[in-house]
Amino acid sequence: MSDMRVPAEQKRLTDDPFDAKIEVATVGSIEAIRTSHGALRAEATPDLVRNHGQENAVGIFFRQAGIAKTGQSDRTSVQRPGDLMVLDCRPAAQEYSSGSQMLTLHIPRERLESVLGPARLYSGLTIGADLGSTALATGFLTELMRVSDSLTPAVADRMSAIGIDLIAASIAERLAQEVSRPLHETVTVQRAKTYVEANLGDPDFGPPELAAAVGVSLRRLQEMFHERGRHVSDYIWERRLLRAGHQLSKIEHGHLQIGAVAYSCGFSSQAHFSRRFKAHHGMTPSEFRQAALEVAR
Repeated sequence: MSDMRVPAEQKRLTDDPFDAKIEVATVGSIEAIRTSHGALRAEATPDLVRNHGQENAVGIFFRQAGIAKTGQSDRTSVQRPGDLMVLDCRPAAQEYSSGSQMLTLHIPRERLESVLGPARLYSGLTIGADLGSTALATGFLTELMRVSDSLTPAVADRMSAIGIDLIAASIAERLAQEVSRPLHETVTVQRAKTYVEANLGDPDFGPPELAAAVGVSLRRLQEMFHERGRHVSDYIWERRLLRAGHQLSKIEHGHLQIGAVAYSCGFSSQAHFSRRFKAHHGMTPSEFRQAALEVAR
């Protein structure tokens, strides 16, 4: 596990014969580790956290069998089969019952925090299997890992993005259950950002549709974004442009026409896309792709 950049010291909790299995896969931007093992304690010490260099990733844990107890900072929680949990790259301790099975995903920190805020706000929080969004995320990602070997790089990249969107939606729904009134608007904005990520490819999607999706008036949604220094429409276009830049920088997407990238990111015309892309990135889509591919080679 240490060789796989998992910063944890592990110790058996019983004298029973110990048995374990580890499976590893990479799907798009997701690094996945499936483990099954006997009872043990795993502790991410400060030294291990510093030495493993996982600052740019966040750990997502899907409990498939057994029970886990987790502690990070001032939060302790219990996870049962079907539950989901996030762990930030900070010291933590976990205890697993015998017969434990778990799917651990390492996903880019920026990808999650761009829609939900700092990971410390929800790290160590159990996102229960009773939530519909958790069941959807668990089912989708479990099946995605099963068929990962049969996916082309382009499809794997897109499917991993959908999986991360489902994880973000689960976390947002869980946070909405317990936040105090002063934090309600923050959660609404986080839910809105999650919904934006899932609908960037729809050219008809905009602020009115977003307001209806999160259950507030367009005026109130605009006010909430303004209070956080953003305009709703600017945020949507920014996310579209960032996704387009991500696609153009991928070698496996090199066969895609610029127009196809534009339409997949919600632009109704290539001219509009090129104009906005250059204003945001400082170069045309073609120039951006060429520069990115030269660096990749």
